[in-house]
Amino acid sequence: MKRTQSDRWAALAAVVRELYGEGVVPLHRPVFEGNERRYLVDCIDSNFVSSVGAQVAEFEQRVAAFTGSRHAIATVNGTAALHVALQLAGVGRGDEVLSQALTFVATCNALSYCGAHPVFVDVDRDTLGMSPGALRRFLALHAERRDGGCWNRASGRRIAACVPMHTFGIPVRIAEIAEVCAEWGIVLVEDAAESLGSYAGTRHTGTFGRLSTLSFNGNKVITTGGGGMILTDDDALAKRAKHLTTTAKVPHPYEFVHDEVGYNYRLPNLNAALGCAQMELLEPMLAIKAEVAQRYREFCARSGMRFAGPLPGDTANFWLNAVVLDSPEDREDLLEYTNALGIMTRPIWRLMPRLAMYQGCQHDGLENSYWLEARVVNLPSSVPEGAFARLRA
Repeated sequence: MKRTQSDRWAALAAVVRELYGEGVVPLHRPVFEGNERRYLVDCIDSNFVSSVGAQVAEFEQRVAAFTGSRHAIATVNGTAALHVALQLAGVGRGDEVLSQALTFVATCNALSYCGAHPVFVDVDRDTLGMSPGALRRFLALHAERRDGGCWNRASGRRIAACVPMHTFGIPVRIAEIAEVCAEWGIVLVEDAAESLGSYAGTRHTGTFGRLSTLSFNGNKVITTGGGGMILTDDDALAKRAKHLTTTAKVPHPYEFVHDEVGYNYRLPNLNAALGCAQMELLEPMLAIKAEVAQRYREFCARSGMRFAGPLPGDTANFWLNAVVLDSPEDREDLLEYTNALGIMTRPIWRLMPRLAMYQGCQHDGLENSYWLEARVVNLPSSVPEGAFARLRA
């Protein structure tokens, strides 16, 4: 490793230590600084700890109000939310779904649960998310409108949906993607798992598609331990989402009648209680995370590194901060250097076509995706210890 690079990594490690102190620094830890304990005890005292309880409805209402979505339907995790959202979007066995190869595996797993085939289009280097230009080019080369839908000429399959993902909470060019999907008659389903608190212009991510999904996994901006949410403005889809996620049980005071194959995907009330308390902390948490991101951004500006941030006019939640390095060698050097110091950094996900189960999927070459995979590193992004106390003081 060149001496100049070693000095750069040491300077970055010093910034991390200033933010998080000595010892092992995790990539992203949950923060419980509010009413979590009290709401959990209230939930236990109520005896409603499973998927029926007042706090499930309250959590849904809080998330819907924050995002500006008409409906929010809580699920046991983000993957379950996306699985049901795709089913509600009309994705069926043998269909194709356009997505991005630079994503967490849950995106592709959810559409595979529907029996659908992933097709990957490239991302933009600035947003790290689906490129509307690449999407338009792929459709112009490979698709045609017929029989009331969009079809892939090469495979003969229907292209039923498009699933862009807001990588690390950085909004993709979602308005442009929505326009392309509308032109081609493709249902847009946003994977907003990582982007609670992110805005494309003045609109919250997850409000551009017919449906979208959020995640509240333990490493997200706010957490319910495990949990997810389906967002939609469609009354009928919201009602059906709740039906499907509660084993498709027909409402009745005591009879057990189920009218189709459903899923045991509803969020337990215990988890929702945690979510209600976390939603009360969301605004200050986003403010603190923006301050952490600014420290990294300033360091990158001084050291000649690229910090991954939102487009002008957009707002990111800075769930996971990321740098884009000059070369694959720099990526490996930084990962080795920081992790040896107990500072957890990680590479971006391995591209989906490089995983065994998705190797045969059609794609457009993925030039930017491969370029980013070799250069992106995530930095510690937790809310620092004592940050809430300082904010309240």
